[in-house]
Amino acid sequence: MFETVIGLEIHAELNTKSKIFCSCSTRFGNRPNENTCPVCMGLPGTLPVLNKEAVRLAARAGTALHCSVNRVSRFDRKNYFYPDLPKAYQITQYDLPLCEFGYLDIETGQDRPNGTRRTHRIGISRIHLEEDAGKLIHPEGETVTLLDYNRAGVPLIEIVTEPDMRSPEEAVAFLKALKSILEYTEVSDCRMEQGSLRCDVNLSVREMGKTDFGTKVEIKNLNSFREIQRALAAEGERQKKQYCSGGPDSILPETRRWDNGRGRTVTMRSKEGNQDYRYFPDPDLPPVFLDRSLLCPMRNGIPELPEQKKERFLREYGLNPYEAGLLTGEKALAGYYEEVVGFGVDSREAAHWILYELLRIRKEAGNREIPVKSRYLADLIQKIGEGRISRNTGKDVLMEMVVTRKAPGEIIREKGLSQISDPAELQKIIRGVLSRNTDAAQDYKKGSAKAIGFLMGQIMKASRGKANPNLARVLLEELLS
Repeated sequence: MFETVIGLEIHAELNTKSKIFCSCSTRFGNRPNENTCPVCMGLPGTLPVLNKEAVRLAARAGTALHCSVNRVSRFDRKNYFYPDLPKAYQITQYDLPLCEFGYLDIETGQDRPNGTRRTHRIGISRIHLEEDAGKLIHPEGETVTLLDYNRAGVPLIEIVTEPDMRSPEEAVAFLKALKSILEYTEVSDCRMEQGSLRCDVNLSVREMGKTDFGTKVEIKNLNSFREIQRALAAEGERQKKQYCSGGPDSILPETRRWDNGRGRTVTMRSKEGNQDYRYFPDPDLPPVFLDRSLLCPMRNGIPELPEQKKERFLREYGLNPYEAGLLTGEKALAGYYEEVVGFGVDSREAAHWILYELLRIRKEAGNREIPVKSRYLADLIQKIGEGRISRNTGKDVLMEMVVTRKAPGEIIREKGLSQISDPAELQKIIRGVLSRNTDAAQDYKKGSAKAIGFLMGQIMKASRGKANPNLARVLLEELLS
């Protein structure tokens, strides 16, 4: 039996308008190499100037993650050559990082007898500031590689965890919780599809019961939860097979990449040690001194975080843990939910329509934007509650709202979707259905429970989905009695 040991190194892009050591824009999507200058290109004679906002955001992340924020930190040069690094060194923090010794509690998949989830504490060894590298572009079918330095010099924090995770599922749970906190504190927008949040994973295996760590293998630059989980599972299996066939020494310390098409990790290079990077203090940047008077307001300024908000949602809105967890896992979604409830809508109904209808539509569209105004969704839920339209019709109206951006009342009027609640009109429809389905009517009288469902379906079909289902059922049963 083996145990998997996982540690993570997460790179999160900070929410600043300019780069960490120059005034170039950090805007995503500009033309290649538009956001560059002599400083971020490392031209001779230039000097870096530290972006104070980057320091503030990094310290804010450390505070939210229960770290000790060091009053003195320092920048170093990490020396290596690669085409995406114009200076041939990266400015980062090595032996004096900005934040250390934090933690984040995550919920595991194991339920307690009372229905709550167990929590597991993941240690955070350090958070340090550094600059991002550029981007290599390999055009398909061409024998050239292009370079885009727009990203070179964009401010990052690297969050390094302790090797406290024991499964791919725990690693993904940690990353989701971390992403949520960085979004809530507005430290990073965490747009994984744009590379704002990336992860390197370190994984080793050891025999169950042993305390010494196995040989660590790193997998670089993963940027989706799904692929991180797949890569960790595949690498864990590879190492276990290697261990069984050749012993623990047959696993080599190396850096690998994830080949998602073939579902396996592939060797990139042997693992470098810290000595290979020849770190030394950057002579162009003085140490960073944080005044105590700046740290106190920062601690007090941390907003309500996801776990606190979840507890409040459970308490105030009567949601179950699953619903509260989904709604509070995304800051914008939690805010949207509270806006809908703020219009006087029942909190459980609002959660249902957001989690099961609106998120499905958003997922199909592949868009992060919430596609309907909170006021319009509240209006739709209220119209369903008042019996003006049925729930099924409400789903059609919601889809129309997404497409047209119109208010639900306008769509209901234009399409004539108002629910039929006039008893006389409903009785006329029901009698017509019974006259065409005499066998089903007889079956009901003989005690068939299925017959009533069939007849109700025929009534909804005959009314084109507009019959008030509750009233129609009462009238149907009266006519059949």
